[in-house]
Amino acid sequence: MMKTNVRSFTDKELLDRVEAIGGKIPNRGKYLCIGVQSKEDQYNVFDDKFYLYDGCDFVMVSSGTTNAGSTALKTFDKYNLEGAAVWRTDQFVEDCFAPGLHKSKMKALRQHSPIEYYRDSNKDNRADQTGKLHKGIIWANMHGVSYDAESNIIKTNIGGWSFACQVWNNMPDYHNMIDLTWKRDLPIDYALLKEF
Repeated sequence: MMKTNVRSFTDKELLDRVEAIGGKIPNRGKYLCIGVQSKEDQYNVFDDKFYLYDGCDFVMVSSGTTNAGSTALKTFDKYNLEGAAVWRTDQFVEDCFAPGLHKSKMKALRQHSPIEYYRDSNKDNRADQTGKLHKGIIWANMHGVSYDAESNIIKTNIGGWSFACQVWNNMPDYHNMIDLTWKRDLPIDYALLKEF
């Protein structure tokens, strides 16, 4: 796994935090993914972590981003958007993702349930959680950083890979996660936590 700005957590810390924000830990047989967003929020860099659990049993951890990249933050208006979508952190979404395709090109986990999010339109270098809170399905999927099913790359800069998606930058880890989740063909719970 690539080094990130997020500190290390124990399983108990993460699962207790999910419950503290109103989430529930599924029984074994259903996956729970936890995204931990870096307090530092380094601009346009994959500096967050994803943890995958089978019920309360740890499966794997990898790096990625839970924030929009530079393309979304700086040029959202070229896509007729009101601002870059920014997930509200400390949010649990039951059945958030389900196996599907991202842009009809890549095996992914597609948004399956509504999420709460903001629109950041100030074009600075931060993914701001301010202003009106929205809720809906905006196709904020969970995917990797290559459309090549055999890719083993590990990217460092987000660029256009995330407009609101939760993106794994380590493709070997991503392929492993997708293989596991697609085999079950069930919705996956997701908790997005701010580093604590």
